[in-house]
Amino acid sequence: MPQTSSIPEYLRPFIATQNASLYTPIDHAAWRFVLRISRGFFETGAHQKYLNGLAETGISTERIPLIEEMDKCLSRFGWRAVAVNGFIPPAVFMEFQSLGILPIACEMRTLDHLAYTPAPDIVHEAAGHAPILADPEYATYLRHYGEVSRKAIFSSEDYAVFEAIRNLSIIKEDPESTTADIEAAQKALDEASNAVSYISEAAELARMNWWTVEYGLIGNLENPKIYGAGLLSSVGESYHCLSDRVQKLPLTLDCIRTSYDITRPQPQLFVTENFQKLTDLVLEYAETMAFKRGGREGVSKALQAKAVTTITLDNGLQISGIVTDAPMKDDSLEFIRFTGPVALAYGDQELNDQGPEHHPQGFSSPLGPLTDGRFLTTLSDDELRKLGTQKIAYASGYELQGDLKSITRRDGKLLLLTFENCTVTKSGQIVFDPAWGRYDLAVGEKASSVFGGAGDRRRYLEKTGGLKPLYVKPKTNLTEENRALNELYADVRAIREAGKLGDIQKKRLGQIAARLFNEFPDDWLLRIELLELFKDQPELDEISSELVDDLGRISKTRKDRAEMIKRGLECL
Repeated sequence: MPQTSSIPEYLRPFIATQNASLYTPIDHAAWRFVLRISRGFFETGAHQKYLNGLAETGISTERIPLIEEMDKCLSRFGWRAVAVNGFIPPAVFMEFQSLGILPIACEMRTLDHLAYTPAPDIVHEAAGHAPILADPEYATYLRHYGEVSRKAIFSSEDYAVFEAIRNLSIIKEDPESTTADIEAAQKALDEASNAVSYISEAAELARMNWWTVEYGLIGNLENPKIYGAGLLSSVGESYHCLSDRVQKLPLTLDCIRTSYDITRPQPQLFVTENFQKLTDLVLEYAETMAFKRGGREGVSKALQAKAVTTITLDNGLQISGIVTDAPMKDDSLEFIRFTGPVALAYGDQELNDQGPEHHPQGFSSPLGPLTDGRFLTTLSDDELRKLGTQKIAYASGYELQGDLKSITRRDGKLLLLTFENCTVTKSGQIVFDPAWGRYDLAVGEKASSVFGGAGDRRRYLEKTGGLKPLYVKPKTNLTEENRALNELYADVRAIREAGKLGDIQKKRLGQIAARLFNEFPDDWLLRIELLELFKDQPELDEISSELVDDLGRISKTRKDRAEMIKRGLECL
């Protein structure tokens, strides 16, 4: 795995340990089936680099890959891989990605969700995302996307939708979930989605990610190829996405205005001419973002988000928290108020004694010119000390009176003045009372940049307990009910891998088929694996015919199962 010293401290709790012993013989058979039926289709339907990348990133058809081995292979392309458990917050995923690290979910989808699962799993992450990273232009785009996304402003509504999606996906994958459980989770997602009042930067970038990284096509509109991981790992949707039933549109920045539904096949897909255009697109979008523009537009986005954002003032002071008030004159701030916890930083490094523990309830400060037209940033330390013995009056109407105790500068820039026994008022109304403790006065005028999250992310998250990973119990698909079936899958794998099909092996396969007929009437995958071994074995034709007839019966039970069986038979 990547050296932990290269990963920020606050990201390390999200790193999991891949326990390969939890993968059952059925899991490995499911993995093998997905890659076998996909490979033939992807030889003509997928971008060529994907096919090459399967081998280059250490992915075998036969077994679920070890993430540690994938990490070593990806390092040849300047990327790394870490294991994670299921859903991790979008901000964390993008943070990993901006560092050139691919988070890979350890879980393996069940046979009931083989065609597609909305939950992250190792098929999606390893067989979907990793191989295309071998293309340097695509890898460059993904790194740029991660860097831009980590600056995006998330709204409180975004977080609510994420939690609802995560909950629905977990419930859908849980074999013990009832129909009522799934319906309740779907209702909660619908309610969270319907409550979204505006589309944030993070939501727009999520759409770009969906239509490129997850569901992207490349080439021309008439004959595009698949490169999106969501399609590459969805053996159901990928099979149909290139047909005329799915509308193909040229990829432009307008894709951020097209929403998506993770629970249904997409009615349209976007086609990029080449991977370089993806980088051009995300950099074009970055120019519209608050971290680039700042000013009134950036501050408005922070106010609207009702989530932790950072406002960087024109002197470089970074104030992180939830912005609740920021009156402006022209493009200059007159006052700023955050609810807590709040941290102050410079150059993404928290200032001494200015962390969340010092501003747990919030932070506020008047800004801008004084009544005499001067700016505090233009004054020397001696002038500031002299002024600190008087009432400081701002052109905006705020007044401050207190005992100046310290002056904070960085790189010659004035950032903060700290007072004791301080009173701040406006029009006679108390803004800060001496009884509340020391007062830190921010110095600045304009918001040069506004971005999502804290300036010093590590220290802010460590101190506030934000972005804690949810405990996810290591999952195995081995149950008492399927233990005997798993043993049969293991026997078939051992016979296939031995490469010898003598009388003893044929007899054993016949016994396995008999047990399938009698004890496991609904299992279809092992029947297909038996047919694969029975091929060109005329003495087993009778059993083969029974297996085929049985698969026909099973196909009638569910539409998605029928398609998997059809494609499995086509691979024989």
